[in-house]
Amino acid sequence: MNKTRIRPGTILSFLLNPRLLLCVGIGWLVTNGWAYILLALGTALRIGWMIAVSSAYMAFLWFPFTPEKIVTLILAIALLRLFFPHDRRTLKRLRVLKRWAIMKWHGQKRKEKREK
Repeated sequence: MNKTRIRPGTILSFLLNPRLLLCVGIGWLVTNGWAYILLALGTALRIGWMIAVSSAYMAFLWFPFTPEKIVTLILAIALLRLFFPHDRRTLKRLRVLKRWAIMKWHGQKRKEKREK
């Protein structure tokens, strides 16, 4: 495997891992899902403050640079490490992807320095 390339199959198998999907689902419920549940309950029970709070939060999520997706991913990785600490295969892929991302970032920085 090339040091600066990760095969799409590696990333896809990491993302479709059932343990990671469970942790992403829980992370999504913590960051976003509560707003959808609150909106459904507020609408069904006709409770105005539930509709207002959940609608305001969901409107905030539509802003271009909300950190919600990053927070969800970080929370999912933390939950993966907490719930499945002995899942060596997934944690190894996570470390490989982290090293790859760091190498790409350093390569981009070097490229920008050369262009100046």
